[in-house]
Amino acid sequence: MTSLTEFFNKHEDDALKGITHKNSIIKRNIIAHMAVNGECTLSELTKELHISVPTITKLVQELVDENIVTDLGKVETPGGRRPNIFGLANSAIYFAGVNVGRDNMRFLITDLQNNIIKEENDFTFELLDRPQCIERICSGIENFIATCGIDRGKILGLGVCMTGRVNPDTGRSYKYFTSSEQSLRDLLEERVGIRVLLENDTRARCYAEYTCGKSKDESNVLYLHMGRGVAIGIVVDGQLYYGKSGFAGEFGHIPFFDNEIICSCGKKGCLETEVSGIAIEDKMCHLIQKGVNTILKEKYDQQKTIHIDDIITAAKNDDNLSIELIEEAGEKVGKAVAFLINTFNPETVIVGGNLAAAGDYIMLPLKSATNKYSLNLVYKDTKFRVSKMTENANAWGVAMLIRNKIIGL
Repeated sequence: MTSLTEFFNKHEDDALKGITHKNSIIKRNIIAHMAVNGECTLSELTKELHISVPTITKLVQELVDENIVTDLGKVETPGGRRPNIFGLANSAIYFAGVNVGRDNMRFLITDLQNNIIKEENDFTFELLDRPQCIERICSGIENFIATCGIDRGKILGLGVCMTGRVNPDTGRSYKYFTSSEQSLRDLLEERVGIRVLLENDTRARCYAEYTCGKSKDESNVLYLHMGRGVAIGIVVDGQLYYGKSGFAGEFGHIPFFDNEIICSCGKKGCLETEVSGIAIEDKMCHLIQKGVNTILKEKYDQQKTIHIDDIITAAKNDDNLSIELIEEAGEKVGKAVAFLINTFNPETVIVGGNLAAAGDYIMLPLKSATNKYSLNLVYKDTKFRVSKMTENANAWGVAMLIRNKIIGL
């Protein structure tokens, strides 16, 4: 094997054939098995992968020699010959994850076991649909890769996620940078020199939530992201659901209300027009202008704007108007969630995003409305939980996804 990059980026339709090609596939399967199941013996690999003992022994030794797998020594057994146990050498291979947010960029490096090795934030970034912003994204990633302290040759993949409609197959965002003939993925690969996966931010976070927080009986999960917009991530039978063009999950743009409010998508009455963080901010500002009492009036008078995080903080400080607005949004989105669980019958609904920080102020009306409008048997089968992930979950999730793509999971 000449390099890790060549080894992991060989595709099934490459010109390489015969025994060398077959062995490369088996070695990738060994790595994938260890990544999912952890340490194992040669006999366990033989049984799981249906490969002969001599072949497994030879290929595992090659992986040990290449510093991808580590021989961890003998394992204790009740009797008989003690077998050696093998595991991945996490310091051999790394992956980068980047979340391109509306008002920040987050960068991190993970190893083969999805452990976060390094992370940085850029809070001076602003996402704008301009060529200068593409340059800022590229230079930010280049700088992080160059200064993260990891040998560049060991970083085999770069996952990048961003808001809006994203198709991982075409590598394009269909909300930002749509005028360029070259896809954002191809542009990043050309600039950074690392294989790139472009993904939607909610779907990336959904995968992190599912991977890091799931219990054994969870294989069908809905992640509801309530930030300044509203979207969902869908896991069906343990796999992210994309739809035909990668646009599945645009939950916020269901025409749920008979109102005249124009959504960011250009249509009227979308769920986002009443329950998103932006909608709550607009309602708060409008009510302050009408003279409704709130502890946020002074801040509004100074800034002429209110952020959803300010409203959540005010609610936790017993501001009645903030509580009412959050509870109203929770009740309305709960009715829409009833439609989701009746359709998908998931084991779990995870609620994340800015509004999840409101705790019971959002969750109690959400669950009450879901219970009211969903089928009783379906509701009783569904668990609800608030996200426990931190703000790095988007970047972490997309790093996991590029890892899976490269090692063949």
